[in-house]
Amino acid sequence: METADFDYLLPPECIAATPAPRRDDARLLVLDRGQGTCKHARFSDLLGYLPPRSLLVLNDTRVFPARVRGRKPSGGAFEFLLTRRVSIDTTGAGTFCETWEGLTRGLGSESAPRTLTVGGGVQIEIVDRRAMGRALLRATGPGESLLALLDEIGEVPLPPYIEAARRRGGEATAVDDRARYQTVFADEPGAVAAPTAGLHFTPELLEAARAAGHEIALVTLHVGPGTFRPVEVADPSQHQMEAEQFRISRQTAETISVARAQGRRVVAVGTTVVRTLEASARAHGGAVVAGEGATDLFIVPGARFAVVTDLVTNFHLPRSTLLMLVAAFAGREPVLAAYAEAVRLGYRFYSYGDAMLITGEAC
Repeated sequence: METADFDYLLPPECIAATPAPRRDDARLLVLDRGQGTCKHARFSDLLGYLPPRSLLVLNDTRVFPARVRGRKPSGGAFEFLLTRRVSIDTTGAGTFCETWEGLTRGLGSESAPRTLTVGGGVQIEIVDRRAMGRALLRATGPGESLLALLDEIGEVPLPPYIEAARRRGGEATAVDDRARYQTVFADEPGAVAAPTAGLHFTPELLEAARAAGHEIALVTLHVGPGTFRPVEVADPSQHQMEAEQFRISRQTAETISVARAQGRRVVAVGTTVVRTLEASARAHGGAVVAGEGATDLFIVPGARFAVVTDLVTNFHLPRSTLLMLVAAFAGREPVLAAYAEAVRLGYRFYSYGDAMLITGEAC
């Protein structure tokens, strides 16, 4: 198996720059992984393709406004992408001091200023520069926390391919990304990217799922910037995933255990849910156990799935870890054939694009 085995041709115009007018207006490609056949529908038709009494597992992470920008004393622009809060230091009433991991852009050489102002009276000091633009940062400012100020001074960190697609279009967009690049069930702040399969659900669709006899459970996995990093080595086994923080509640663990004991289908809504559940199962002899931690699980073809039986997912980048996971679940050839058909039929790809439901028994 080589990384090149997961390449495919995608015309730039297939990359979605904006979401569908309504979340569940997105198109839905239904791939039967046993038969290798495709059907075409709308996401609003999803319930008609789910096995009876399915358990849908959603990722309730919330994207926070992690991108902050400013200008250096020289006038040049810079930005920080905050990825994970490491610690909080008590400095006294009315001020905060926090240590964060993050990415930097536009800072140039080591001689660049080490302390910069990003707005709202917040200063960020570069404590330690690391490889590939990574850095350890110390943020200080007024108020109880930096998170409390980010709604005012931060921006939603859209994937670079959305920004590139909008530049190619050359037109201003009227999308409220703070609302649309967020699932309707987002609750736990900590992600720098949305679990995009969940973007298609509306409150009405979730309620209809419950009314139809399906059950819904929640996990949390905070999506990090590594989700956009392609596999750049020829041998995928040499690629190192970046660890992401997850949490599984006791209620969710019990709900999954009961569903599995009853022989019901466990439908992961997104690759982040797959990684969360399968990482827990690998660590606990096949069982999903309540707890929290970090996972760098990299799922490639040949892997066995202990928990997930069906998958809702978007269309992913060539040579990406996400595409490899989907290929592991449904087979490389059927997945790439489905992608080719989606391109031919004008499906929209990536975060704001259309969706797939992969169902049926594995061959």
